Amino acid sequence: MHKRALGAAAVTGVAALALSACGGSSPTTPSDTGAAGSSKAATTTGVPETPSGTAAPVRDANVDLVIWTDADRSKAVQKYADQFAAENGVTVKVQISTDTRAQFKDATKVGKGPDVIVGAHDWLGELVQNSTVAPVNLSSDVAAKFLPKAIEATKFNGQSYGVPYAVENIGLMYNKDLVPNPPKTMDELVATGEKLVKEGKAKQVLSQFVSKVGNAYFAYPYLSAFPEGGIFAIKPNGDYDPNKVIVNTPDSIKGGDALAALGKKKVLSTNVDDTNQDALFDTKAAPFMISGPWSVAKAKEAGINYGIAPLPSLTGGGAMRPFLGVQMFYVSSKAKNAALAQEFVTNYIPRKDVQLALFEVGKRPPALKEAYAEVAASDPDVKAWYEAGIDGSPMPNIPAMNSVWGPFGQATADIIAGKAGAKERLDAAAKEITANIAKG
Repeated sequence: MHKRALGAAAVTGVAALALSACGGSSPTTPSDTGAAGSSKAATTTGVPETPSGTAAPVRDANVDLVIWTDADRSKAVQKYADQFAAENGVTVKVQISTDTRAQFKDATKVGKGPDVIVGAHDWLGELVQNSTVAPVNLSSDVAAKFLPKAIEATKFNGQSYGVPYAVENIGLMYNKDLVPNPPKTMDELVATGEKLVKEGKAKQVLSQFVSKVGNAYFAYPYLSAFPEGGIFAIKPNGDYDPNKVIVNTPDSIKGGDALAALGKKKVLSTNVDDTNQDALFDTKAAPFMISGPWSVAKAKEAGINYGIAPLPSLTGGGAMRPFLGVQMFYVSSKAKNAALAQEFVTNYIPRKDVQLALFEVGKRPPALKEAYAEVAASDPDVKAWYEAGIDGSPMPNIPAMNSVWGPFGQATADIIAGKAGAKERLDAAAKEITANIAKG
């Protein structure tokens, strides 16, 4: 299950997700000695290697290509690593990393890191800042085969550093047995939920991750519902501007006021976090839940007749727009065989069969247009999640975002709990975030 908590970092760009179908790509042959045509025997482990405890995987110096991923995606990655090894006459090993971003940074410094890693796009700014990832050589015609926002998320300062395979965002899940049609506005959601509580059909209106320390990922959409609300201003080129923190602009404060009002009504509560958010919805205690694709499996297991819809709009503003997250494959700047790593990432990951195999792991909408179109035609959940995120803003992938999560999250928790007014608390958060960024 995916949870966005305080330690997450983020994306960029606002282009609409496109849907036109497209074809696959033709592989090119790397010039390295481990490439196709080599006399070296092709070997792989066949099974992803798992390190003991929380230690980083240990690289085998005799392996041509090493790929780090998490346990969930390891089997799918292993399947295509095996194919790649056989086709190119090279040795490939897939290793499971328990904390890929941190372990990758440390291992790369001492020359023992992998050649390819699988991870979130919001790692990008930090990885580039630490000089641990290399630009990828993705041609413009292949890039055009992906959803525009997914490609945008792979870029930092205009340069692409990875190939995407999935997108994700939050939306509104609702119990169709209690609410046949999803509410379009938060006022409608609250009125419907309060009526169900009064009738004894529910115990609370909405389940949303807040927690005692807050959750910036879930709070952000309340600010984004207003034109000038958000976290960072946008530069003319579309990048986030770390020098312009906007969590306390008049429009952001309107979002904060909305959080305060919902806290006062007990619609939002700091008592709801990742330990009970799903359970409240899955036991029918709450008819509505704001969450993401990671909550679907439990709802299905609980037998909930659920629906998925875009986030509602707020009075005086527009629709709440979620952050968009993108999962991608990176190439290490210290790859043992850079050409081979580029070959795998730029010519294997854009294949429809690879994207579909990775979709089966987490049921996130595929980043490749053709793969998305295929699954959306038969899976209404995928189409619904896509539509819930179509107007979302990719999460900032700049290093400065690491200075935001804690201060902004705590500020929103305090606002919801009624400990401070929206303006007062967001002004303080802006000051803290700005100071943190200045400290680096």
